Parts: sequence; C-alpha cells; structure tokens
Amino acid sequence: MGGLFSSPDQSSSQVPPAFSSNSSNPFSSRPSASSSNLSRSSSKPPPLSPSTSPSSLKTPFDSSTSYSSFPKTTASPSASSSSSTSYKPPQSSPSGVPYSSKPSPSSSGPSPSSTKQPPAFKPILHTAPNEVTNEEGKTTYAWEKGEPIYAIPEDIKGLVKRDIAPQVLKQPLSPSTYKAYFAALLYAEDYYLEKWSNFLLVKVTLKLEEAALHKKSKKSKKGSGEEDDKIFVEFEIDSIPEKRPFLLSRDMVYARPSDKTVEPFQGFIYRVVKSKRVLVEFGDDFLSQHHPNRKYDISFSFNRICLKRAHQAVEAALDPSSHNFLFPECVPRKNILNPPALLNTYYKLDTNESNAVRRILSFQGSPPYLLAGPLIGTNAPRYVPEQKVSARTGVVVCEAVIEIYKTSQENRILICAPINRTCDVLMRSLREVIPESDMFRANAAFREIDEVPIDILRSCPVKDECFACPPLQKLRKFKIILSTFVSSFRLHNQGIAAGHFSHIFLVDASSTTEPEATIALANFANENTSVIVTGAPGNHSGWIRSDIARKYGLGKSYFERLREVGPYQILNPMFITEL
Repeated sequence: MGGLFSSPDQSSSQVPPAFSSNSSNPFSSRPSASSSNLSRSSSKPPPLSPSTSPSSLKTPFDSSTSYSSFPKTTASPSASSSSSTSYKPPQSSPSGVPYSSKPSPSSSGPSPSSTKQPPAFKPILHTAPNEVTNEEGKTTYAWEKGEPIYAIPEDIKGLVKRDIAPQVLKQPLSPSTYKAYFAALLYAEDYYLEKWSNFLLVKVTLKLEEAALHKKSKKSKKGSGEEDDKIFVEFEIDSIPEKRPFLLSRDMVYARPSDKTVEPFQGFIYRVVKSKRVLVEFGDDFLSQHHPNRKYDISFSFNRICLKRAHQAVEAALDPSSHNFLFPECVPRKNILNPPALLNTYYKLDTNESNAVRRILSFQGSPPYLLAGPLIGTNAPRYVPEQKVSARTGVVVCEAVIEIYKTSQENRILICAPINRTCDVLMRSLREVIPESDMFRANAAFREIDEVPIDILRSCPVKDECFACPPLQKLRKFKIILSTFVSSFRLHNQGIAAGHFSHIFLVDASSTTEPEATIALANFANENTSVIVTGAPGNHSGWIRSDIARKYGLGKSYFERLREVGPYQILNPMFITEL
C-alpha cells in the first residue's frame, strides 16, 4: 500500500479510490470460471470436516513474530437479507492461514500463476495485552512488540461516535496544536475501522471469475506483453456508504462456510469496482474446496500499521528541529551554497527546470523547497517494461539527485514516494548514471517479491522470503536510498538517525496525507537537512474513510498546506518553482 491506509508498509500499494464513481474494471474479464473446472460435484458441496481447518498450512506460533487478531463478527443490519444467522469467531488469531497473494493494483506486475501450494501467510501483528479492550471486553487492538498501540482515548471515541469533532479540530493548526490536531484526525479515521469490526455478511454466494492480467516475464528484464490468468473471488456489497465499510486494496477478507465452526479462509481485496463489486484473492486452499452452491459468512479486517506509523511521525515532529519544516512562514534562507555555473545535465532541461535544479543545489537546511508540477507516479499500467521517468518533475528530481551525488562523497540522499512503482521508476532512471552499488531500494518486509521488477530486485536484499534491511553499518554507506513514505520507518527502526541524510526528497507528496509524508521528515531531518517536496496542485489523497477526518483536513497534503503560506504563496523562486 501504498497511501496511508494500505497494507502494512505498503503504502506501497496505491490504487484509485476504492469507491470512486468512475472506477473501472482494471483487467480484461473473461467468462467466469465454470464449476466444472474447480469441482466435479454438480449438486452438493464437497464435505468439510468441522474439526479440521480448511487451511492446510499452518505457521507455528513464534513469540518473536506478531499476529493479526481476528475481526469480531456479529450480524449487521446491512448483512444479507437472505439470513439473519451469525457466528462467533474463534477466540484465537487465524495463525498462518495460507494465501496466494499476488501484487496489489499499483504494483509493477503480477506473478505468473502457479500450481504449487501458496506460501504460508506472513503475519505482522498479534493480539494486544488483555487490558486493551473495548466496552464489550473484546480485544480491539493489535500491537507490535515494544511499540505503542495508539489506542483511541475514550473521550475522543465518545465524541467521534456521536459525529462530534474534538475541540482541537476547531482551532487553527499551529505548533502548539499540531500533535493533538493530527492525532485527533487519525483517531477519527481509526474509529471508522473499529466501528466496522462487527460487520458481517451472512450466507453469501461467492463467484469465481477468471481474469487476464498483464504480466512481466521472468526470463527477460525487458518483460513481455504476455497475460497472466488469475482467478478472483467475487461478491457484492451494498453501494450505499452508510451501510458498508469503506474497503481498500489489501484490506483482509475472511470467508467461513456458513454454519460451520471451522477457521475462516483469509484473502486480500484486490479491488472494489464501481463501489460494490469486491474482488478478492484467496489461496489454493479455498479454491480446492469451493463449490458454487456453498454459502459463506464474510467479515473484514483493516490493518492499522500505517495509522501507527503516522501517529509516531506526528509525535516525533514536535522536536524543535522540525518546526521550520512544518511552519516556515517567516523563515529566511540560510547557508546559501554555490551551485555549479554549468550543469552536466543527463536529461534535456529547459531554462525553468535548470533554474530549479540550481536552487535545489544552493540551499541547506529548512525551510523546504517546493517543486510544483506533474506527478512522477502515473496512471500507466501496473508494469511497463523498462519504464523510466517521463514527467518533467521527475526529470528535475533525477538531475538534482545526480548533481548532489557528484558534489560530495559525504552527501546522503533519501527519496520517498507514496507508492512502490514511483520508487522503482526513479531508481531505474538514476541507475543510468549512478552505480547500483551506491543505491539501496528499501521495501516493506512483506511486499510480494514477484511484484518487484527483475532489474530492481537486484538492489533489494531478501531473507526468509521477506525483504530485509542491511545492518546499520552497511546501510549508512549507501549514497541513495529509495522507499515509500511508510516503509522509510524501517530505516529509523534499523538505527538511521536524524541528520544522516543531507537531502530528503518527498516526491508526489500531494498524493498522501501530511502525517504519512511526515514519517520521513520527522525521523530523519534536522536543521542541516535540505528537504525538497514535489506535488501536483489540486491533487490530494483519496484514502480518507472518516467523514470527520475528511471534513477537518486529513486529506490536505503537506505539500498543499505549504503552498498556501508565506514565501510559497507569493511564488518566491528561492522557495518554490512551478513547472
């Protein structure tokens, strides 16, 4: 996921807003897979043993690994009218339910179909301590070992529950209100997820649909125009927002055969089409037992990892060194450097673009420099062989990074973007000039390996089927690191301190929320760090689910907020360039 509410550190996986009225089918559909291809029984479903979980692969519990708690599932008024029955979920987490997870819509491309048993589910969270419960005494939150939970305070929960905005949201945003203001917005968003944890669809018919997806070739770096056949599980949900949860790509779906006491199958939402048609990826364990006459009870689970990263960033942003980055209205430029008179341009730049590069090279420390122009990430297909930077904003960023790289051996550059594809495309373009050994592509631990372009994968260390971070000593030696906003937290966890990076590029920052963009800013910038923020005027994050959060500004980006103040508002060329 990319955006704030994508999969863990996935931010990484961004798709068009799930309930946009103009959403379109992202793949070329073929006729639904017939039951004869999946089961030889034509009338009765194959038997399920109530004493055995449908999942054939289990991951043994490991105290060093965290698990996701199963969603509470009681009947909802909006559940299917065909039946009012409900069930009680197991008290334990569905540890290690296997799935056949393929790339989310914004990834670089799906992996080929496989007849092999899918890998065991790679869990991220485990149930919280017993004291973290809701009013019914049920476990509400999940936590990561040693990290804050950021549970919603009861007073704020009480207000949001009654659609009343906390008082801090009615005050102007300022250094004194910054933490409380954004924390309240994030809590409002969090409450949206919590209130739908009891949502249940009962006795739902699940249809199988075979889809043709564009895929890359593993045999060639250049890829191919081949298509990958993929089977999705499809069902419909109420199109009225008040009657169903707001679902996004990579939210989790649990399907349990109705009236059975077995553990549910776990799948991941691929996309929501035209507000009500939900496409889910389940593993081979589900497909092998599915029958068109079988009914299922459906519940959902929403991942809080991005919310937690955002909370941590808002808290860290209170450090005095962050003040001039967040509120730069009256801050003059300092430490003006001497940019080169002539640029050894590797890309054809016009006068305005050349001036922008020189200005980026000419300053040190706060306030940030803004570059307003087309988004670097595009709406192109998920995988374009050898795709490189084409937007003029991306060309300026690449040229500036190359010049910074050549200027000093001591310079260290962090490039962050909302989605993986943008990071991959930037890295591919930079690698034409900068040695691969000087760059590191930091991925979310659980990004699917098959969705990473082959040429980029060489710069992504993998350990135990998960993307890894090198040891701190080695991490410090890389001249350039590229990461999504949320995944940049891994660098902080690994020990990279504020001030390590001489330059931080927050690209396409208009496409994400301010707390998410602040993850890199708050953890790595100090008074000597040069921060460059790019974005497209009028662009904004479409991921806000809570009405209160949307109304009071969580959808307004850091980039857009800066454009409305001080020297940026009057288009002072020392602070902003519009391409």
